[in-house]
Amino acid sequence: MSAERVRVGTNGRLVIPSKLRKETGIIDGVLVLMDHINGELRVRSMEKAFQGAQERLKPYLAGKRSMADELIADRRREAGKE
Repeated sequence: MSAERVRVGTNGRLVIPSKLRKETGIIDGVLVLMDHINGELRVRSMEKAFQGAQERLKPYLAGKRSMADELIADRRREAGKE
């Protein structure tokens, strides 16, 4: 983890230094998620946010069938009834 000093510009704009963008995978045009946690601002790419959510949910889904597979199977059963 590294820290960089950055000055807040007009309208609250921040320029993320190149080194930090590379370390975090934040590239031009990427959608980011910003959180306010205990007085700190946290910025991460949506991809990293999704990965974190998936990791937190993994213990609850261990050994279970994919939710996407279950949805597809349900849709096929419904289509078969028509």
